Amino acid sequence: MRRLGKKQEFKRNFGLISTLGFISIYMATWEFVLVSLGAGLISGGFGGLFWVFLGTVVCYSSIVASLAEMESMAPTSGGQYHWVSEFAPERWQKICSYAAGWMSTLGWLASVSSSVFVLTTLVQAIVQVANAKFSFPAWQYTLIMLAFLIITIGFNTWGAKILPMLETISLFGHLIGFLVTIITILSLAPKNSAKQVFTEVVNNSGWENMGASLLIAQVSVLYCNLGSDSAVHISEEVENASINVPRAMWWSFILNVVMGIAMLLTMLFCIGNLDIAINADAPYLILFENTGSKGLTLFLLTLLLVLVFAGNVTALATTSRELFAFARDKGFPFSTWISKMNHERLVPDNAVYLTSITSGLLCLINFGSSFAFNIIVSLTLLALLSTYMISIGCILLLRLQNKQLPPARWSLGRWGILINAFAFTYSGFVIVFACLPTELPVTTNTANWAPAVWGGVIALAVVVYYVHGRQRYTPPVVFVEGREGLAMGKYGEGLWSGGRVLQGVA
Repeated sequence: MRRLGKKQEFKRNFGLISTLGFISIYMATWEFVLVSLGAGLISGGFGGLFWVFLGTVVCYSSIVASLAEMESMAPTSGGQYHWVSEFAPERWQKICSYAAGWMSTLGWLASVSSSVFVLTTLVQAIVQVANAKFSFPAWQYTLIMLAFLIITIGFNTWGAKILPMLETISLFGHLIGFLVTIITILSLAPKNSAKQVFTEVVNNSGWENMGASLLIAQVSVLYCNLGSDSAVHISEEVENASINVPRAMWWSFILNVVMGIAMLLTMLFCIGNLDIAINADAPYLILFENTGSKGLTLFLLTLLLVLVFAGNVTALATTSRELFAFARDKGFPFSTWISKMNHERLVPDNAVYLTSITSGLLCLINFGSSFAFNIIVSLTLLALLSTYMISIGCILLLRLQNKQLPPARWSLGRWGILINAFAFTYSGFVIVFACLPTELPVTTNTANWAPAVWGGVIALAVVVYYVHGRQRYTPPVVFVEGREGLAMGKYGEGLWSGGRVLQGVA
């Protein structure tokens, strides 16, 4: 924090294990393999989804490694927008970091909305076990989503002191829940053949080109593996963050990918007929019902509900910290209010409340489209991948120019250029497919509106930048030790006092 020029306002009460739990339960890869890969079955069938999953996680690992190294260089709750500010070419530091801050905020807000969406689908699935014809009308669906958000606020404000313990418990719940689920299904459900699982590639998406259909499937696969950088935004609450957070990021990714592959294989072998699974509102419900026991189905659904809810607590925590950090640098209007700390609980209460309100507004998408979940998934990926692309591109440029990088205790070493270059390219590649509809033909109800929302937020950010940010936003680089001269020469004398930059003055 001293090198970054920031005041330590949080208590460092997260260790390596609780940080590992924080990331793992947010990623929840095996859980989201079950609840969110229906679109993948439509685009590739059993075989297509399996091989796309393997290829996607291998490619995405380059992004995780790149982010982990930057976190080791600058462990701050700001994450990507801070890294862009510190690593971008001088003339682009302010505008690019401002854009990264807005996109990061949008991505994490959408992820909170998607989590409560999944929770509500699980509630509906539990009810449908008793009454197969029951379905919530849209307004009830939305109210349940908002209710989950309100409950989550409590854990992130009044219950904030127990968050590290809760994340540790969630880690063990994540592991035990995986074993219980996979053993139960494999023991009781009938099996598909290995030929069906590994070789049958089926395109039911309406896209004429099989390759395009499979590449669109990677969007839902990425969503299952997203979130290894969630702990970046609690860096200021982690002991020895420059090494513990990168380690937790990398090993939680490996752990979740292994469990995700195992659960994916279990699902593909045990879900039964492909056409029935594709046409089902909740394919995982069919999988659980294949155990032959209504009681076990209810138990497995409830277990999933509890674990995904724990992940939603984490999602709100990481989003509110990112919001707090960006407001601390005057990135938003009303930043002073947003970045206000509750010094008794050591929590940015206002950031938690604003995150919940804004995520609740995104939940209203449910009123307008039955494809709401796919829209929010695409929006999450578009926003976060754009921040990954910008930040990784900045560190890649420094490497290509052979400039000195800040010290990193978790370093990519001589492989840095290749890994960064691949991660940068892959981020842009996925952004293209996240903009496309999952199925053809496209109607107003099945269109992917995420690019429109993404573009709208970008337009809003541009307006706010010229009205507010250009004069008030303070790029974090001006606070970094050894870069203070930049503050005097480029961002004005008002930030300079006695040879040091005063954080928080703007």
